[in-house]
Amino acid sequence: MLDPGSNRELPPIPAKRYFTIGEVSELCDVKPHVLRYWETEFPSLKPSKRRGNRRYYQRHEVLMVRQIRGLLYENGYTIGGARQRLEGEVAREENNLSAQIVRQVRQELEDVLQLLRRP
Repeated sequence: MLDPGSNRELPPIPAKRYFTIGEVSELCDVKPHVLRYWETEFPSLKPSKRRGNRRYYQRHEVLMVRQIRGLLYENGYTIGGARQRLEGEVAREENNLSAQIVRQVRQELEDVLQLLRRP
């Protein structure tokens, strides 16, 4: 069942480097125990831990939590489905980056070839 509070607007993410689990909980409208559970289910969600095993999330992890929340609560995905969706997006981004690098290297090689053909 969808979370009835999921329709409200989430607050903007402040310009900070690190966020505590309590701050992420408020920013993403997800309870801290749910965040800890998601860390076990989504391998790419790994906040750094400091003294006393306290979690510190970076901005990209807060964005990922919001994305996971949207997939689960608003789009009705299961945990497994959301995990596959996120892994698929990472793979697509890596493929796009690889293709971009290949195009760039090819262009540079063609430029070198043009220079070598000049009399």
